[in-house]
Amino acid sequence: MTPSPIPVKESETPDDPRTPGPGRAVVQFFLVPLLVVAVCVGVFFLFSLLTFEHKSPADYLADVRGGAANQRWQSAFELSRAVSRIPPGPERARLAAQTLEVYDRLRADRNDDRDVKRYLALVLGRLGDPSAIPSLERSARDPDALVRLYSVWALGMLGDRNAVPMIVADSETDDPGARKMAAYVLGKLGDPRAIPRLTAMTGDHTADVRWNAAIALAELHDAGGKEVLHSMLDRASLSRQAPALRPAQAEEALVSAIMAEQILRDGEALAELRRLSESDPSLKVRDAARRAAQAIPAQP
Repeated sequence: MTPSPIPVKESETPDDPRTPGPGRAVVQFFLVPLLVVAVCVGVFFLFSLLTFEHKSPADYLADVRGGAANQRWQSAFELSRAVSRIPPGPERARLAAQTLEVYDRLRADRNDDRDVKRYLALVLGRLGDPSAIPSLERSARDPDALVRLYSVWALGMLGDRNAVPMIVADSETDDPGARKMAAYVLGKLGDPRAIPRLTAMTGDHTADVRWNAAIALAELHDAGGKEVLHSMLDRASLSRQAPALRPAQAEEALVSAIMAEQILRDGEALAELRRLSESDPSLKVRDAARRAAQAIPAQP
């Protein structure tokens, strides 16, 4: 089985100096689709148990070029995790150019190339080289749904605002995972052209599509998702909206909603934020709520 990881933690995604302040903090927590994360974690630990080799990113890329079919996608997956450890400089630039060269040679009609392409899209997004944008824009139209999903994610990491119309159009899909990713990336790109579509997505029938859209709107300093954010400030409400939500995911949702409320300086949420700061069982939630409540002016 080929996994489908897009990590949720900011530590597993590139730093983005273009997104300052609380808006960047929101991205650290919740926005990427929830179900993908569990698969990512499980696959990582599986392969950690199966292999004890410690390879460099260049070694992984060499395996992607010339390894057997299973080795190629596994090495691409490991490379997608390893690149964040490479500091800016010649080595990172060289790896970005070499990865793009390999990426552009992959064929959509070959199954083993398809699996590799999914993870190399993540690599290109994390390496942050804008020369990958044209290739990623093409693969955002790939026949494979996960190649499209990961390419859109990478375009968001690279700050490609030219992709906004395409992502807005793609957010009309019946696939809830693709809609979640579209909302996340539109918030990440920070382009006001996305506001009308994100506002419509706050009425989506899938809970975490609504949540992603509302948080993305907050990152754009638009209050169109305020009612959805209010519904996310209550654990019971989160459970009603998404019964399969695990406690850790509920915590991340709460923290993300709190930080979005802080961006909006939403006085209507102040009483609920104070309640969370005093009584929520999670220290992380209490601390986020306390800081948000302190930043929001009191209602007259």
